[in-house]
Amino acid sequence: MSEILTRQTAVASPPSPARAWLITVLLFTFLLLNFADKAVLGFAGVHIQRDLGITPQQFGLLQSAFFWLFAVGAIVLGALSSRIGVRWLLALLMLVWIVTMVPLLGPVSFGVLLACRIVLGFAEGPAYALATHSVHSWFPAEKRALPSGVVTAGASVGPLLAAPILTWVIVTWSWHAAFGVLVALGALWAVAWLVLGRDAPVHTPADTADGTLHLVDAPYRMLLTTGTVVGIALLTFFSYWSTTLKVAWLPVYLSDGLGYDTITAGRLMMLPYAVAAVGAIGAGWLSNWLTVRGVSRRVSRGYLAGGLIVAAGLSMFAFTLLSAGLPQMILIALAFSLNTAAYAVAFTAIADVVHPRKRGPILGFLVAFYSMAGILAPLVLGYFVGNATDKITGYGHGFALTGMLMAVGGAAAMFLVRPEHDVATLNARVQENAQ
Repeated sequence: MSEILTRQTAVASPPSPARAWLITVLLFTFLLLNFADKAVLGFAGVHIQRDLGITPQQFGLLQSAFFWLFAVGAIVLGALSSRIGVRWLLALLMLVWIVTMVPLLGPVSFGVLLACRIVLGFAEGPAYALATHSVHSWFPAEKRALPSGVVTAGASVGPLLAAPILTWVIVTWSWHAAFGVLVALGALWAVAWLVLGRDAPVHTPADTADGTLHLVDAPYRMLLTTGTVVGIALLTFFSYWSTTLKVAWLPVYLSDGLGYDTITAGRLMMLPYAVAAVGAIGAGWLSNWLTVRGVSRRVSRGYLAGGLIVAAGLSMFAFTLLSAGLPQMILIALAFSLNTAAYAVAFTAIADVVHPRKRGPILGFLVAFYSMAGILAPLVLGYFVGNATDKITGYGHGFALTGMLMAVGGAAAMFLVRPEHDVATLNARVQENAQ
């Protein structure tokens, strides 16, 4: 029978702050490598299309294939997080990542590259959910948003560092060598994680309550229909549409659409990733600051995360109206960074509502849901580019559509995300069912 969890004295001692922040740094690095893996295909897009003799539509298919099993991996491995320690799950994921990249160290056919990206997508599907679930377990609720923002920043720092380094490797040697760099770094992280990584202590205050909200171990059917979970699902779906295009098509757009050379495009790619990294940490800090000062979580989570997505969508629509230059690059940076800043705040709202026993699977479900945007986005933009009278027009129509979708999704989340209301409703429904 479901159980209402009230504030109580922890059985185990609270986790050490030093250990908690060490885990945060390791998870930050984990997502850094995760998104460098995703981004390298975009950085090498022009070279891969030329070497393999493929069309923009086929390149869009290649990028989309990464997400074909993404949802399956997110759900299956997310569910396993309630039975297997996150420490071992993350080590296993890194091992699979390495194995899928080894065949790409030499000449490869389109079919082999496609198969490797499909398997890599399965293994990377649960990465963000598991990393977020882990870091949430090490901190009390009112302090979760900042470390969550730091971990989320790894998703931007990875491509930020990869942009100049891997594009230089690609130009100097080949795109195969870029995968070799990632294989070596992944192996180093796996060793460090197995030596230093830990699962969070069981039944600590960070796992159970936060002083104002009393979490209930509610059934999944109740959790999945709360406004907060539905709102975050919409927000992350349209946000991930943009994230996928940033990884898969933005480097190609800068070089193939706007005419920048490969090195310059790689340097310009650093701008949205740098803003996103700062934004993720800043949004997490702001959410913590508001929550500690008694501002409702509807504002500190829902309004903040949703507002960032709306602003990103409007920026994206606006940059399609401008020609290449500094004003357009500023809007591009905002369009592809403000949405990333929203992720940590959005997922912290889930931790406000969902009991830790169900948090991993629920986060896995959300990742599975928004990963469908990863399947659609590269194909849709590839269709626009491949069928337009000229490429720049195709890019403009595709990005404008994305901007409008983001604005609608962000606005809907602002009205739906209400953690305090949803926790109270869940408590009442569980109590009613228990009688």
